[in-house]
Amino acid sequence: MASIKMQGRLGAVETANRVMEGVLASGVSCELVDSVVRNLGGISVYIMVFEKYYMRASNRASLTVVVTGDAYSSSVDAIGSGGGQGAVFKFSYGAENSFVSTVEQVLTRLGFSIAL
Repeated sequence: MASIKMQGRLGAVETANRVMEGVLASGVSCELVDSVVRNLGGISVYIMVFEKYYMRASNRASLTVVVTGDAYSSSVDAIGSGGGQGAVFKFSYGAENSFVSTVEQVLTRLGFSIAL
């Protein structure tokens, strides 16, 4: 499992759209499995679940991204999992880390920083 928390001064709608575009562009085997959008007063919550096939390890990794914010700023939580192989030890080739780093790269270009 790998995760990252970032925050920035870009609205939740724009942030969610940019993350979705960036993750889907990260490889032909990447797909959006499903997404949910909730608006609670002035706050929006976007939940996106992606899946990507990694040929080098012959496995799939899952990425869950949650974007929370208003029209002016947002927070992003990304969790990658499922990149392991094997029934007992689930040896990982780092697929989940790679998937999460895609989100980090997109957000860094948008001026986001690591949240404490």
